[in-house]
Amino acid sequence: MAQVEVKVPDIGDFKDVAIIEVLVKVGDTIKAEQSLVTVESDKASMEIPSSAAGVVKELKVKLGDKINQGDLI
Repeated sequence: MAQVEVKVPDIGDFKDVAIIEVLVKVGDTIKAEQSLVTVESDKASMEIPSSAAGVVKELKVKLGDKINQGDLI
């Protein structure tokens, strides 16, 4: 199975949104569109889904990190 890099999709006009919840861990088997992390801006919170199914090999983010569109999860 090919390795897929999951990046933060277009989340609208948000910059430096904080990760308030990490919903998966290394070794988890996930489905496409399964939520990976929850982020919160000053206006709303939203879950960032996976673009592919597979097994989580590595997480590049942790609780409290600030992320932007295009960042590697």
